[in-house]
Amino acid sequence: MHFKHPELLYFLFLLIVPILVHLFQLRRFKKEYFTNVRFLKALAIQTRKSSILKKWLLLACRLLLLTFIVLAFAQPFFEANDSKNSSNELYIILDNSLSMQAKGQKGELFKRAVQELLENLPENTTFSLLTNTTTFWNTTKKEIQSDLQNLDYSGIPFQIEALLTQVQAHKSAFKKDIIIITDAIGLEKKQLQSIQKEDNAYFIIPKAEQKNNISIDSVYIQETLENFYELQVTVSSHGDVNQNSSIAIYNGKNLIAKTVVTLDKNKKIIPFTIPKQEFHGKVSIEDNGLTFDNDYYFSILKPKKTSVLSIGEAEKSNFLSRIYTSDEFDFVSSTPNSLNYNTIENQEAIVLNELETVPTALQTTLKSFVQKGGNLIVIPSQKSDIPNLNNFLLSIGKIQISGMEKHEKQITKINFAHPIFNSVFENKVSNFQYPKTKTNFKITGTSAAALYYEDGSSFLTSIVNPTSSVSFFAAALNTTNTNFQQSPLIVPTFYKLATLHQNSGINARIIGDSQAYLVATTMAKDAVLSVKNKEEEFIPIQQAVNDKVKLSFYDFPHKAGNFEIYNQKLAVENISFNYNRTESQQSTPNTANISDYKTIESITAVINQLQTDRTDSQIWKWFVIFALLFLLAEMAIIRFLK
Repeated sequence: MHFKHPELLYFLFLLIVPILVHLFQLRRFKKEYFTNVRFLKALAIQTRKSSILKKWLLLACRLLLLTFIVLAFAQPFFEANDSKNSSNELYIILDNSLSMQAKGQKGELFKRAVQELLENLPENTTFSLLTNTTTFWNTTKKEIQSDLQNLDYSGIPFQIEALLTQVQAHKSAFKKDIIIITDAIGLEKKQLQSIQKEDNAYFIIPKAEQKNNISIDSVYIQETLENFYELQVTVSSHGDVNQNSSIAIYNGKNLIAKTVVTLDKNKKIIPFTIPKQEFHGKVSIEDNGLTFDNDYYFSILKPKKTSVLSIGEAEKSNFLSRIYTSDEFDFVSSTPNSLNYNTIENQEAIVLNELETVPTALQTTLKSFVQKGGNLIVIPSQKSDIPNLNNFLLSIGKIQISGMEKHEKQITKINFAHPIFNSVFENKVSNFQYPKTKTNFKITGTSAAALYYEDGSSFLTSIVNPTSSVSFFAAALNTTNTNFQQSPLIVPTFYKLATLHQNSGINARIIGDSQAYLVATTMAKDAVLSVKNKEEEFIPIQQAVNDKVKLSFYDFPHKAGNFEIYNQKLAVENISFNYNRTESQQSTPNTANISDYKTIESITAVINQLQTDRTDSQIWKWFVIFALLFLLAEMAIIRFLK
C-alpha cells in the first residue's frame, strides 16, 4: 500500500490526545462504605465495572476514528499492475476506407467504430486520432465530437504504413499506445514495421456479417457504329454465385437502358447500346453488399477528329490512310520536300515514314512538337543514316539503334502492361498470326518495349511521357520487308500510338490515379482551371502546355461522381471519377500478419483494460467509511451502554 500524501501520517501523534483524556477520566476514586446498604454496595460494584468497559470501548472507537481520518487524508492506494505505462500517449488509427462499409451485427463497421469511440472514450482523456483523410492531434472527445460524427469514407485504400509513420514522427517524451481499428483486408506485415518495440499496439478487427457483394468494375466501348456506341459493362460477383440484380444506364438523370442479370459466374460482361452522342452518366446496379461500387460514373466526350501527319513517300503511306480514316482522323500525307512546317504544331500525331535522313530543321521542329505534347511515331528506312537518326532520337528520348540485322525474325510477344496495349485487348492473346521482318535494327536503351521479337529484342518501343510519346519501330514496315501491314496488330497499334493522351472513348478516372490528364483549352494570364459538380469543387495541379493544359488530380475529388472542368465560368470538358475497386471483395482479414500484436475484440474492452491496468486502486474512501462507522459506534456506545 502506498500513500499519495505520506507527510500527513505525522498527524497520527494526535492519537495521544484521546489516550490522555481517557487516563484522566479513569483516575482512582476513594471507596466509602455505608452501613446497612449491602445491596446498594453490590449494585455500585456492578455499575463501576460497566462504566470502565464503556470508557475502554469509547477510547478504542476514538483512536480508530482518528486513525482512519488521518489515513484517509493521506490518500492510500494500491499501485497499478502496469503503472510504468500510465503516462503513455494514446493514438487511435481508424480505417475509413470503403471496405469498412461492410455490415456487421450492429451496422456498418466504420460507423459502429465511431459510435463506440464516442461512447467509451473518457471525457478527460487526451488522444490523437488519424484516418485516411483527417488527423486530430492531442484532442479530447468533447472537442471533436461533431467532427467524429461527420467523418466519411475515403476513396483511398487504407494506408496504415503512412499513418504509422505520422504517429512515429509526432515527437513525444512518452511511450505510445496505438489502437488500430481496421478490417485488416489487404494488410501486410511489412506495413507494420514502423511500430516501435517500446510502444504498445492494439488491433481491433471488426467482422463483417455480409460476404456477398456485386461491383461494376469497368465500362468501355466495344464498337463504334454510325449512330450508336456498343458498350461493354464488366460486373464482378463476390461470394455466392447466381445472384440476380438489375443494372441500368443513365445519361445525367435520364434512364437510357435497364435490364436484369443473373450473375452465374464471378465475372460477367453485359452489353448495352446507347446513342452516339456526348454522354455524362453512370451505370448503376443494386445489391445488398458494399454500396461504393454499385455506381460507375463515365463520360463520353463529343467526337473529335485527331490530326495525323505522315512525312514520307506517298506510296508508303497508303496503309496509314486505311487506318486513320476520315470519320475519326484528319489524315494528311506529305513528302519532306513539300512539307509545310507551319502545319506541324496543329497535329496530334506525326509519323516519320521511312526517311533516310531527318533534316536538321525538321529535327528542331519535331523536338518542339514532342515537348508541347505531340505523339511522334518513327518508322526507319532500310537505308537510314544511323548516326543522323541516333542524333535525332537522342534529342527527343533515350532510344538508340545499332547496325542492321539481316535475317528473318518473328514478332511473338505483346507487352499487355504497356500504355499502348493496356486497354486494347479484353483477354491476353498468346496465339496470334505472328508477323515477321526480313531486316531490322537493334534497339538499345532502357525504355520498355510494347512488341518483342522471338529472341526477346524490341520490335516496337515507346517512351510515354505525361503529355507526349515517342515510338520507334525496329524495322521498315514496307511490304517487301515485313508482312506487319497484314497483321491484326497493325490497326490497334497505330490507332493507339496516334491517340495516346487523347480524351476519346470512355472518360472515367480512378480517384488516387497520378496519371496526368490533358484538356484542350487555353487559359488567360493568372487564370486556373477548376473541377466541380453540385457537391464538390477543387483546383487540381495544372500546367499549360501549348494549346492544352495538363492536370494532375492525385487524391481529388473526395467522392466519386460526374464533374465538369471549368475555364473561369466556361465548362470546357466533362470528366468522371470512380472509387478504386480493390476493396470490393470482402476477403478474409489477414490476422496472421498481426499475430505479434495484441488483438482485442472491441473498443470497450481495450479502453477498460487500459484503465484497469494503468489506474491505481484508490482506497481512501474505505478509510472514510470506516471512520464514519467508528463515529456511529461511539455514539451508540454513549447512548445505549450504561
